[in-house]
Amino acid sequence: MANTLGLRPLTARSVVLSTLLGLHPPRLRARCLVRVGALFGIAEGTVRVALSRMVASGDLVHVDGAYQLSDRLLRRQARQDEARNPRTLPWDGDWEIAVITAERRPAADRAALRQAMSALRLAELREGTWLRPANLCRDRPEVVRRQCTFLLGRPEEDPAQLAAGLWDLTGWAAHADALLAALDRAGSPADRFTVATAVLRHLLRDPLLPERLLPPGWPGAELRARYADCEADLERLLAEHLPADEMSGTGTRVRLAKS
Repeated sequence: MANTLGLRPLTARSVVLSTLLGLHPPRLRARCLVRVGALFGIAEGTVRVALSRMVASGDLVHVDGAYQLSDRLLRRQARQDEARNPRTLPWDGDWEIAVITAERRPAADRAALRQAMSALRLAELREGTWLRPANLCRDRPEVVRRQCTFLLGRPEEDPAQLAAGLWDLTGWAAHADALLAALDRAGSPADRFTVATAVLRHLLRDPLLPERLLPPGWPGAELRARYADCEADLERLLAEHLPADEMSGTGTRVRLAKS
């Protein structure tokens, strides 16, 4: 079941990364991160080795005695924040359509565009054409603007049928229901932390469609609410074990992103 749900064993790296991704600002001293690791049974030496390796790999930056997310992971944090609290617009039936118009693109540009399109929650209708309902408010990165022309349009066929063909809505909902059940079974903080991390990864794959395009009983809102509960539990746990005078930078207390 764990493999089916995408649950990953807790490691020092995953605990450090998940903790910092949930903090605003994402910055803690080493001794605070050691304390967080101890809450999940990870030895101090293991945490410190992980910190050194994460700096070497470009995941973290060591500044003024504290560890903070690199620019690359700050962008990931922004995507996660958006997944928990998406900025939606009233939907009038329009779809945004991206047509790739750039020519002779190197492989790196093609790969970067595909990744960016997925982050924008666009689906590929066919090679060179991506679309989705025009109900999201988000910025398009330069790699997308450089390679694509955007149009607005409406399908002649049933839009719900089109959406069901572009996204595996049944599969996403079934996986979300299984994660909700796993949260119900998770007893220890470590178990809840592990499942909550998998929940967040799944929320990043939510197509965020207008309600009238979704199948009945869509669990997206419930999954977000349950993740917010897990986040609040972690916030309380950190507040109990990380005194304010040990926080990095300005000495502010931990504040996890609200869903």
